Amino acid sequence: MSASPISSLFRRLKTRLATSGLSALFAPRKPRHALLRVAFGVLGVALLLVLLVIGVFVGAAMLIGGLLLRLLGQRGKPVARKRVVDGEYRVVGKNGAAANARPPIARLST
Repeated sequence: MSASPISSLFRRLKTRLATSGLSALFAPRKPRHALLRVAFGVLGVALLLVLLVIGVFVGAAMLIGGLLLRLLGQRGKPVARKRVVDGEYRVVGKNGAAANARPPIARLST
């Protein structure tokens, strides 16, 4: 079974990138010193916690803002009583035409 053209294209690109030395520029390397490794680990965890806290506060602010907009938008509007439906109704027959509908007005062409 032969490889698809897309997979062979990606294989060639990967080989070209690996041989160019450019991949070493973007590959993360762990420092050799043990204390430096621990410091970077703690820094990474602290960064994740800060981003988590910021995300929680932004989410809470969005929820509170949405609730405030909803409450302010309802000010001054009358509150409908429960189970009250107001409207105009028309009885529709089986053929789809309204039973109490007026016949169309015939127009005379001149």
